Amino acid sequence: MKVVVIGAGASGMMCAAIAAKNGADVLLLERNDRCGRKLGITGKGRCNVTNACSRDEFLKNVVNNPRFLYSALSAFSTEDTVSFFESLGVPLKVERGNRVFPVSDKASDIVSALRGCCIETGVKLQKGLVTEILTQDSAVVGVRLSDGVVISCDKVCIACGGMSYPVTGSDGNGYSLAEACGHEVVSPRPSLVPWETEELEFCRSLQGLSLKNTALRVEQNGKTVFSDFGEMMFTHFGVTGPMILTASTVLQRGMKLHLDLKPALTEEQLDKRLLSDFEKYRMKNLANAFDDLLPSKLILPFLSLCGLDPTAKVHSITKEQRKTILRNLKDLTLTARSSRSIAEAIVTAGGVKVSKVDPRTMASKLCRGLYFCGEVLDVDAYTGGFNLQIAFSTGYLAGLALAESR
Repeated sequence: MKVVVIGAGASGMMCAAIAAKNGADVLLLERNDRCGRKLGITGKGRCNVTNACSRDEFLKNVVNNPRFLYSALSAFSTEDTVSFFESLGVPLKVERGNRVFPVSDKASDIVSALRGCCIETGVKLQKGLVTEILTQDSAVVGVRLSDGVVISCDKVCIACGGMSYPVTGSDGNGYSLAEACGHEVVSPRPSLVPWETEELEFCRSLQGLSLKNTALRVEQNGKTVFSDFGEMMFTHFGVTGPMILTASTVLQRGMKLHLDLKPALTEEQLDKRLLSDFEKYRMKNLANAFDDLLPSKLILPFLSLCGLDPTAKVHSITKEQRKTILRNLKDLTLTARSSRSIAEAIVTAGGVKVSKVDPRTMASKLCRGLYFCGEVLDVDAYTGGFNLQIAFSTGYLAGLALAESR
């Protein structure tokens, strides 16, 4: 069985290795000079391989088309992913939020393990950009490369990703290949992406400041549509960080982001804390009274937000002014303006419509011998290792199916 896998990313390398291991003659085509370029920069170079949770909990973290993944996650679970990489000599560890990373904290170890597995199972690696999937009577017969070379094959798997991080080769080429074979593509859009806010001057003054143990509530028309607790960071354009990236899956222009800077304290407890600090620093300038409560970089912008003079003496602060401080500590509000571009997104939402893909095999229902896996499909999830697991699980299923005779 001659098989071509297009794209040597996370899903493509998994797919190719599994297909070859099960007897297929596999050619893995990659447009870049090396495999796994995007995989090598995930998780800030650490690679959040998967999430150590149950299947049901996993599916709760899938934003689009979770039911489509039942078979894939059953065939290749999060536990299977851990076992797979550890069997390849990459020990893993579990961190906060059940996130799984290499013990080495090096994404390159995951890339090397996958590439090594491909070579060991007999996958042929070749540089090449596929511009056309050749079909005859609604069945795959080969692929054409950008240099005009035609490669005959029995089956093809499109595994060339979405449109996030285009410098790594994900430029949406897979969508064009799928559409040419009759598949509908749900319009690609950024997911897990930083957001710009209306409060540009405030956020710009805090650029680079990370806040940990912060509570976030996203509100639309007075109704809470998202809530989370964790880490975020201010940027020159707005906000980013794990909590914001997850919230980006629901964020829309005009939504309010309510930040609780002291979620461990009730308003009453926080007010007592303020009174205690104000008494401690009563003869100091107001700015000095927050040294024990806020990061130094946040103090002046925060007081400006409250409309207070940082040089005012602490003992002169009125009860109403203290209430303003309390309100902003518990409910610092930003307004969403727009997401950053898809080029800055961690993953792409949208993609090949899954209603025309068999969830048990990742096979096309429209073209015999055509398969899909990974980010090219209209399936995406929150941050935390879920998207890479989707890549591995769908790649595994597609690999098994590619090795089967028609």
